[in-house]
Amino acid sequence: MSKKFAFDLVSPEARLVSERVSMAVIPGDEGEFGVMAGHASLVASLKTGVVKLYTDEGKKPKSIFITGGFADIGTDHCTILAEEAVNVKDLSKKTLEQTLKDLNEDLGIAEEAADKKRINAKILDTQMRLDAIAAAA
Repeated sequence: MSKKFAFDLVSPEARLVSERVSMAVIPGDEGEFGVMAGHASLVASLKTGVVKLYTDEGKKPKSIFITGGFADIGTDHCTILAEEAVNVKDLSKKTLEQTLKDLNEDLGIAEEAADKKRINAKILDTQMRLDAIAAAA
């Protein structure tokens, strides 16, 4: 069994996680990276993606979808301050598929470049959430 460290994940709405984990896999701006006890201290900016938390060997990791933020990592702790965060198990595939359909319709009738850019960003976010559900299945 791996040595565990303190892990916290906080969004503006709530503290989603505060527990001891053996490993966290985090979507950094420069690529995905893993954190274990004894990791070198650093602060990293994060991109939209899934944080995977491993608590016990052989168990499926807990998956949390984030939309960016920062990670503060030390030898015995890791704290993520996420812009937005939601447990992947709480995402609804049916709702997201309908949202994606609606956004594509909105994109088809949008005329302004700024509107198209905003809608495309929402489409990308929605698709990433659907991909997170598929990966966790």
